[in-house]
Order: sequence, then C-alpha cells, then structure tokens
Amino acid sequence: MTTYGPRQRIVYEAAQHLRRDGVTGTGLRHVVEAADAPRGSLQHYFPGGKDQLVAEALEWSATWAADRVEHHASRLRRPTPSRLFAAVVQDWVDDLEARGFERGCPVAGAVVDCAASEPAVRQAALEALETWRRPLTDAVVATGRTRRRAETLSTLMLCALEGAILLARARRDTTPLRVVARELAPVLDT
Repeated sequence: MTTYGPRQRIVYEAAQHLRRDGVTGTGLRHVVEAADAPRGSLQHYFPGGKDQLVAEALEWSATWAADRVEHHASRLRRPTPSRLFAAVVQDWVDDLEARGFERGCPVAGAVVDCAASEPAVRQAALEALETWRRPLTDAVVATGRTRRRAETLSTLMLCALEGAILLARARRDTTPLRVVARELAPVLDT
C-alpha cells in the first residue's frame, strides 16, 4: 500500500485491523501508525471519526471481494456456480493459510462486534455484504439461472462462506472451507 496516499493507506490498514481485531479492538492510533500516516490524518480525512473510517474500510473490503468474484467469473473456462464458489473459497483458503489464520472477514468482525450497538456500522456492513453478493448473483445469472434463483444461491454461498471462515479460524484448519465448497457443489449446480 506504500504507493497510495495516507488516506488510502489508513482505509486499507483499518480493514486489516478489522479482519484481525473487530471494531472495538481496532485502535485508531495503531491504524495510523501501521499506515505510516501523519497523526492529524484521522481528523483531516475522517471528520466522522471511527464510524466513518470503519464504514470506508468495509466499503473498500467489499469492493475488493466483489472484484475477486468478477475476476474468477471472467476466468472460468466452463462457468458454473460451484466452480465460481470453489474459486472464491480457494482465495480464503490461501489467505488463511498464508496469514496463520489471524485475519478473517472484516465485515463479519464488524457485525459480530457492533451490529446491536452501532447502527452506522451495521448499515455499512449490510451494504458491504450486498456489494459482495451482487457480482455473485450476476455471475450465477450468466450461467443460465434465473435472477431469483441466482439471488438465492448467492445468499447461500455468502452464508456458507462466512460460517466456514469462522470455523476455519477457530480450528486453525481450512477443512471447513473445503467441505462447504465440496458439499454445496451439487446444490449450486442443480
């Protein structure tokens, strides 16, 4: 992230802290330090405070996830919903293994941490999940499913993926991710 300006680096680092520590565990001072940004950056770039920074970090994360879905959808030789899901799952397998299971989904962390107490964070998390789900839906439609069926399947994929990430982190083992990809394949492709 060093090629980006301080604002972009702060958003990126906030997303990484959310992945690891959730909203309440994400200290703004640590985010600024990790971003190698000037101390006054938070007030300058994020006058809405921590809620604004968290919302922007969730938006960045969702856009990144949506881009990954579109990347996989465009590269599948014979696209099917299960092949798309397997590719998305493999991204998480690779990430969790490479980082020693220390980072999960920042959106899940935000929801678990603040859904009941912080309406702005809950709304930002909901919007992030929808940003991620939309390209899943579009990719499933492109395989010949109706929009209604594609919306159902993309919801199923997202729910299964989030649960598998959580279980994989708790176990420090990617087997739950591999299981959901394998076991959902027949459901996704019927």
